[in-house]
Parts: sequence; C-alpha cells; structure tokens
Amino acid sequence: MKQFKLTYKPYGNSAILIEWPQKIAIEILNDIQILVAKIENKNYKEILELNYVYNSLLIKYNSKYIHFLELKDKVELLYKKSFSDKIMVRSTSWDIPVCYDPEFGIDIAYMATEKNVSIDEIISLHTSAIYTVFGIGFLPGFLYLGGLPKKLHISRKEIPRLKILKGAVAIGGNQTGIYPQQSPGGWQIIGKTPVSLFNISKENPCKMKPGDRICFKSISKEEFLAIELEEDRGNYELKNSLLND
Repeated sequence: MKQFKLTYKPYGNSAILIEWPQKIAIEILNDIQILVAKIENKNYKEILELNYVYNSLLIKYNSKYIHFLELKDKVELLYKKSFSDKIMVRSTSWDIPVCYDPEFGIDIAYMATEKNVSIDEIISLHTSAIYTVFGIGFLPGFLYLGGLPKKLHISRKEIPRLKILKGAVAIGGNQTGIYPQQSPGGWQIIGKTPVSLFNISKENPCKMKPGDRICFKSISKEEFLAIELEEDRGNYELKNSLLND
C-alpha cells in the first residue's frame, strides 16, 4: 500500500489532528483505518477517543499521562510499521430502501430541471452507484458518502431549510447523504428512507461505520409505508453482507 505524507498538529490541549492529502479517496480511507486498527491493538490507556472522516484522524488523549510530542512520535512509528504488518479491515455492504416519490423527494423535480434530465434518470443514477461511508457527523448518524455520479452533482440551497425530516435522502455538492433526524439543512432532497439509521438507545447507535458500502434501492410509496410499519414495530432488518471475508 502507498505511504502518504502526513501532517500532525495539536488540536487544543489534548488532541492530535492527523491529515492526509486533501482529496476524497478510498485508498486514503483504507490507510486511516489501518492506522486506527494499529492504535486500537496497542490499547493505549492515554488515548481516549479516535474519530476520522475523509482524510483526517483526530486522536483525543489524556494530557495527564502523555504530551503531544510523545504521542506524535508513537503514532508516527505505528504508521510506518503498518505497511509491514497485515491488517484486515472488515466492512459491510448495506441496502437502504428509498422512496423517490415527489411527496418525499421535494427537490427532485427542481433537480431534474436544473440537470436537464428526467426524474427517472435521477433515480436510476442515484441507485446505480455503490457509495462508500467516508465519515459520520455533522449530526449523530449522518453518513458522508462518496461515489455520487458526477451528473448528479448540484449546489446546496442558498437559503437552508429550517426543517428537514428524519430519513430525508439528499444531495449537496458532490456528496449524497441521509438525515438521521429532523434538523435544518441546505441539501437538495430527492427521497426518503423509512429506516432509522441512528438509535441512541442501542449499544451501537449507528448501524454503519466508515468504510462500509451503501446501495440505495428504489421503493414505491406502498412499500415505504409497509417498511415504516415494520420499522416502528422493531421487526425490520436492513439487508447487509460482510465484505473482505
């Protein structure tokens, strides 16, 4: 695997921000995941939390036990070692049902006009791609997905909406994503999923993790309502399969 030139910066008094080259790429995501696995395998008591998205890794640590330069040296050494040690980073492929009916996809007609394509073509393009989860946030459970077909790239709204419904499937710039809860937002809404992607009451509140793959499956309004009912009853399970077996 290619070795990248990394930058290490203090982030406040008790965190290190590590940055890879400024681009969205699966090989960079894989490289970050390998380093994360190396750190987790060491089980450092001074490291409190690891968060990563796109091309950066934030390491939060207990400054009572270690200082920035000491931890930086440890992580740099681990990064160099990670290319001689074999580590399997497992990920999951998920099928997410989406209803693209204009009742839910309130911007899909606008988008079709802007892109000079039919609504059916937007749906076909959006469901034909395989997306990679590059990170989670700005809302808990919000998936940042890479792999959106270029023909679907579209600018965000100049004036964000004050309320976007939970489950809204949207496009903003060169990304697509799903709003895990009701919130303000400026992305173009093209559909809605009846499935909850974030549940604070669960041991693992978010089903997905960085590195997972997402496929969107188009469903009718009738199928949406049926799945929503099963979801409310706690009986619906997303179709998924393990990768890297």
